[in-house]
Amino acid sequence: MDNNNMQPGQLQMELPQDVAQGEYANLAIITHSSSDFVLDFARMMPGVPKAQVKSRVILAPEHAKRLLMALQENVVRYEKEYGRIEIPNAPSRTIAPFNINKGEA
Repeated sequence: MDNNNMQPGQLQMELPQDVAQGEYANLAIITHSSSDFVLDFARMMPGVPKAQVKSRVILAPEHAKRLLMALQENVVRYEKEYGRIEIPNAPSRTIAPFNINKGEA
C-alpha cells in the first residue's frame, strides 16, 4: 500500500515470505507468569512419542486478553458463516485429543 493512500491510524505490516508459509499446529500449551503469557504451538504426529514445538509467542497479559477477545469474535463470525464448530469427544481444554497435563488450550 502506498503511504500516501493510508488513512490516519492504519497499521502497516510486512509479512516476510518465510513467515507467510505458516506452521501447522494441533496442540497449544499456554503457561504464564505475573508478567507474561507464553503460547507454545506444537505439532503432534501419530506414532511419534514427542510433540515438536513449532512456534512460541510471548505476550503481555493485556495483549493475551486482547487475543482472547479477538479469537472469540472471529470464532463467532466463522460459525455464523460456516456453521458450528464441533469438538467430538474431546476434553474441553485441548486442541487435539492428547493427554498432556499442563495448561493446554
